[in-house]
Amino acid sequence: MDKDKLYKLKSEAVQLKPIINIGKNGLTDAAIEELKKQIKANRLVKVKMLKSTGMDTKTLAQQLADATKTTLIEVRGSTVVLYR
Repeated sequence: MDKDKLYKLKSEAVQLKPIINIGKNGLTDAAIEELKKQIKANRLVKVKMLKSTGMDTKTLAQQLADATKTTLIEVRGSTVVLYR
């Protein structure tokens, strides 16, 4: 993905509110399926990782991107932006 497209997606993501919270149960099948539906509808989504997951946010974000076949755009604090 080129830098211009990446920059545009990051700037669009600023306006978004997180659609899913990933909590102490981690990446459940239900959370992944719901996220897939949201990605299909919106293409660009923001996910909030709660501290109770007990995992590194970047690792969890990459697992989430792999599970949903999306591109990891950004990890900022405990918020993840994904795009398809």
